[in-house]
Amino acid sequence: MKTRAAAATLSLFACALFAFSAQAKDKDAEFFQTVEGQWVGPGEIVAGKYKGTKFTCTLDGSTPDETAGMTLDGNCRVGIFNQPMKATIARSGGTYKGTFLDGAAGKGLDITGGSVAGDRVVLNITRKQLTGAMLAKFTGDNMLNVTISVRLEDTLIPVVGMTLKRVDPTAVSSIAKN
Repeated sequence: MKTRAAAATLSLFACALFAFSAQAKDKDAEFFQTVEGQWVGPGEIVAGKYKGTKFTCTLDGSTPDETAGMTLDGNCRVGIFNQPMKATIARSGGTYKGTFLDGAAGKGLDITGGSVAGDRVVLNITRKQLTGAMLAKFTGDNMLNVTISVRLEDTLIPVVGMTLKRVDPTAVSSIAKN
């Protein structure tokens, strides 16, 4: 009898743990779904060799069907010059992996980890010996601030900042703020 009761208790605990885990994953997927749609906005390089360079990006956001994640694909313009831009991330185990442009093997960055918390995602970025973070934070249903920072010793130094505004009629619900 005690064995059956223990097995039933363990089974109930496993079901509750699975349900909690699925709920946590759904919150991540919910966050990324709010990125779906068309985004436009200005940005600026705020540190380094090209400090002061202003640009404007036009991006389409989409999410994969099979896991939490997103793709932002489009271009950024500086004067008359256009640069294709693409970032793709997807859940891999308990974290996120992906690429910016063609990844660190090309001219871009690798996304090597990250997490979603409420209205923001923080992603670890790398390229050779360079490491840093990208923070994307919703400041309203239709506004997304993105900051890319590089690590210098123990400090993250912001190098790129941009504010994207949704320009399509996609309805968005608020994300829980943490």
